[in-house]
Amino acid sequence: MPELPEVETVRRGLLPVMEGARIARVEQRRADLRFPFPENFVARLQGAQILSLTRRAKYLLATLETGETLVMHLGMSGSFLIDATQPGAFHHASGPQHLEPKKHDHVRFEMSDGSVVTYNDPRRFGFMNLITDLANHALFKNIGIEPLGNELSGVFVLNAFTGKKAPLKAALLDQRIICGLGNIYVCEALFRARLAPFRAAGSLNLAQAETLSNTIRLVLEEAIVAGGSTLNDFSHADGTLGYFQHCFQVYDREGEPCVICQAPVLRKVQSGRSTFYCAHCQV
Repeated sequence: MPELPEVETVRRGLLPVMEGARIARVEQRRADLRFPFPENFVARLQGAQILSLTRRAKYLLATLETGETLVMHLGMSGSFLIDATQPGAFHHASGPQHLEPKKHDHVRFEMSDGSVVTYNDPRRFGFMNLITDLANHALFKNIGIEPLGNELSGVFVLNAFTGKKAPLKAALLDQRIICGLGNIYVCEALFRARLAPFRAAGSLNLAQAETLSNTIRLVLEEAIVAGGSTLNDFSHADGTLGYFQHCFQVYDREGEPCVICQAPVLRKVQSGRSTFYCAHCQV
């Protein structure tokens, strides 16, 4: 599933075409994705201006002039492709305008400048919703702080994890504490911070918590600059692929030598997810 850097990369790709533009026409090609589309989905979107395009955790948020917010989640295999009409707006054009729909093209947004944004999702684990009261909606009311925001600090991590006996990796994946973190970047951050994923979250001291918070931010920022990680189905809004997977120091490197001590990278399943780590470097 695309993690925060991939979703942020998609947001930045969509920004020039969608933010400030008006949705001239919407084509909805099926009744549902993971969930049914909201009632009168097309009618509520057509003609509305997108005031801003932001991200919360792994959700894309298009704030509309109507007072509603279009919430979009990529699921396992969702992607947006842009057919831009503005010369030079994108380095990688997705192809000629008004292409025939592909098999898994489920929603098509025609923008006021003639650009077209198409949502494609072979597995249909993504979804879209229209929400008025975002802060009190079930998807967002219990969500944690943003890891790229100013709230993330060593003091926050120390206080949030105090007394927690859960493994450190599990605590970092708890979306009620810090939202948007996923398996890939938590593995990478813990390795770079030299912290074992299995130790109790409440065992950190302030120095370790500060190192961890700084490392989380650094890993995410590096991944965004690299365009995210291309694992399975992920691609950018312009159809290009991410490259951070070439910078993995521990994730998906089971049996390969640790980049620091040369001991083999190990893999252990935690809560159904693969944890990659170095038993020698992470304590």
